[in-house]
Amino acid sequence: MNKIKILKNLHERHVKGTTKEDIVLDERVLLCHLTNTVSKQLNTGENSVYVNTRVIKHLYDKRPAEEYDFIIDNSHKIIKYPDEIYKNKNPKRGDYCFVKKIKEKKYLSSLEISNGEILLVTVFRLNKESYLNDYELLWRWRDGEPSS
Repeated sequence: MNKIKILKNLHERHVKGTTKEDIVLDERVLLCHLTNTVSKQLNTGENSVYVNTRVIKHLYDKRPAEEYDFIIDNSHKIIKYPDEIYKNKNPKRGDYCFVKKIKEKKYLSSLEISNGEILLVTVFRLNKESYLNDYELLWRWRDGEPSS
């Protein structure tokens, strides 16, 4: 099943038609695999990224419909091919922030390492360029080469 269909399928089966704050069945699925280059930056030995229905429901409840639809269609691109990787700040949930520019807008995906697995925590559009000013940049893709 392709990556877009995975999230759309979760949405259709567990989230569509729910009201805000409804509880949904907790189902976890493989979203994508990190590239070798990106996986090395995390140094976890794991490259599979999982998403669960609670995350999809959270996005559904918190994001405008246009942003939610875009996230459902593009989360795998943000995670698999990030432009930048940042160390997430405490006490925010997640260990890493993956940032990617798509259609002239930047999106941030927070990933958490838990029990040896990589889990998607959230995804959102960065509306302020300054949002990442206090984050530690770990890696940036430049001209097809990772920065040193």
